Amino acid sequence: MKQRTIAKTVKGVGIGLHKGDPVEIILEPLEADMGIRFFRSDLNVSIELKPENVVDTRMATVIGNDNATISTIEHLLSAVYAYGIDNIRISVNSSEVPIMDGSGASFCMMLDEAGVMELDKSKNVMIIKKEVIYKDGEKYTKILPSKIAEYSFKINFNHPIIKEQEYNFIFSKRDYIKEISKARTFGFLKDVQMLRSMGLALGGSLDNAIVLDEKKMLNNDPLRYQNEFVRHKILDAIGDMSLLGMPVIGKYDSYAGSHNLNHLLTLKILKDSSNYEIRNLNEEYEKEFSRAFA
Repeated sequence: MKQRTIAKTVKGVGIGLHKGDPVEIILEPLEADMGIRFFRSDLNVSIELKPENVVDTRMATVIGNDNATISTIEHLLSAVYAYGIDNIRISVNSSEVPIMDGSGASFCMMLDEAGVMELDKSKNVMIIKKEVIYKDGEKYTKILPSKIAEYSFKINFNHPIIKEQEYNFIFSKRDYIKEISKARTFGFLKDVQMLRSMGLALGGSLDNAIVLDEKKMLNNDPLRYQNEFVRHKILDAIGDMSLLGMPVIGKYDSYAGSHNLNHLLTLKILKDSSNYEIRNLNEEYEKEFSRAFA
C-alpha cells in the first residue's frame, strides 16, 4: 500500500470555538515523506505534527512552537487519519482550526471534494508489540497488540442523558464515516458559562456542540447516535493518536480518557522502542489495510 495525499487543494470557512472569529482553512497536497504539516498563514509559521509539539491539552489538543500555536486540531486529524492520508498541509489564518459542526463530518466532506491520490512511496505502519498504559486514578488510556486497528472507549457521567456508555470500533474508513464522523463534541452549560467568563468558548453554540444542563440536552435537534457521546470520544482518540505519525496496528482502550491522557500515552509509546515496530506494509498487513482504507 502506498502513501497518500489529497488530489487537489480545497478551502473552507468556519468559526473558531474559543475566539468566535471566522477562520479560513486550506488543505493542500504534499509530496511523499513530508508528513502532516500545519501552517499559520496569518503569521507565515509552519508547525510539524508530532507529539513533542503538543503544548496544551486542557480543552483541546494544541500544537505549537516558539512563534505560534494552533488549537482544536483533533477533529480534522481524525478525518485525515480515516482517509489514510499521510502527507498534507493544513493552513489556517488563526490560532484555531474551525469547529464546524463539532464533529468530523465537515472535514470528511472537504476530503471527499479534494479526492485522495496515491504517491510512489510505501506506507509505514506502527505495530504495537506490548501493552502500554497511562493511568490517572481510575482513568486510563492504553494500547495493546492486535492484528487490526481497534478503538474501545467507556465513559460514565452522572447525568440522565449520558449515564454509562461503551463502544468498540473496528477501524475502517467506511465505518468511520458512518459510525464515528458525525458524533459531536459535548459540554455542560455551567462549564460554558465559566469558559466565557475567561474569554473562551466564544464561538460555541448549539450549532457546533451538544450542550447539557443538569437534567437535559438543550439542543432542539436529536442525537445523531444513541450513544453519540462515547462515539465522539473515539473520534477524538483517533485524532489524538494520529500524532504518532502513521497508522497503528493495535487496540486502543480507554476509560474516561482525555486529550491529555491520549497525549501522554503517545509519549510513553515512543519513549521505549520495544513497545512498537515500524515497517513498510507487506503481504501480512497490506490486504487488511487496503480493505480498511478503501
